[in-house]
Amino acid sequence: MNITIRNMQIDDSATVISMMREFYGSPVVITNGSEEIFAANVANCLSGLTCAEGFVFVDGDKIVGYAITARSYSTEFGGECIWLEDIFIAAEYRGHGIGSQFVRYVKARHPDKILRLETESENVAAVNLYKRLGFKELPYLEMVCTGD
Repeated sequence: MNITIRNMQIDDSATVISMMREFYGSPVVITNGSEEIFAANVANCLSGLTCAEGFVFVDGDKIVGYAITARSYSTEFGGECIWLEDIFIAAEYRGHGIGSQFVRYVKARHPDKILRLETESENVAAVNLYKRLGFKELPYLEMVCTGD
């Protein structure tokens, strides 16, 4: 297996949205998302926005996963953050180092930035991976207001 990471392209849209359905329908994500949100996420990754960037993980010519990063600023850490928003890897490709490869890829692209992410505490495999990669747990209650 020789996984490459590349920027998301328009031709990847249907595959990535299919993977989003699986990811957001799984117990590792609290919200279920929607077709509208999935389409907006892909469109924003492809639009050239500086705050969102989409990637796909490719084995040969087969897309086996995707990721989305987002930029923000942290007053707590006094610098720009790169949020690892979505990291999805097809089931048969999990446990082969693709998640680690992606985190190293992001660190290399943004060596002077703080990396942040969210994960469900029940997603033990992901929590253990992130800890091995140097992430530390923060004792926060995260809240959101969507304007509804």
